[in-house]
Amino acid sequence: FTGILASLIRHRGVSGCMVVGEQDGMIVESNLQIGLNGVAFAALTASLYRKARRSAETAGFGATGFFELNADGGRVCAVGRDSLVLVVVAEPHVNVGLVRVELLRALEAFR
Repeated sequence: FTGILASLIRHRGVSGCMVVGEQDGMIVESNLQIGLNGVAFAALTASLYRKARRSAETAGFGATGFFELNADGGRVCAVGRDSLVLVVVAEPHVNVGLVRVELLRALEAFR
């Protein structure tokens, strides 16, 4: 996953990116700026993504695609496949459209 994470972290406004286990929130691999609490973001994102995936399936929407949490202090974006979640932690002003495209493109490498 090193190449995938290296390409994601290069985008303006991205503070970190990681691959985490959906079920346990454990970091598989990460590329984080100093000071970013990767363990907390990994656990938070895995839990939220898991709940969003289950909710979408229960509602009959099908598979969860792109997931985004937007707050005053920043954004967390995620996509997942096969029990892994690819996470980007970013500043509030990040180009979310570009992050979304790059995450979905990177997800193809998970196959």
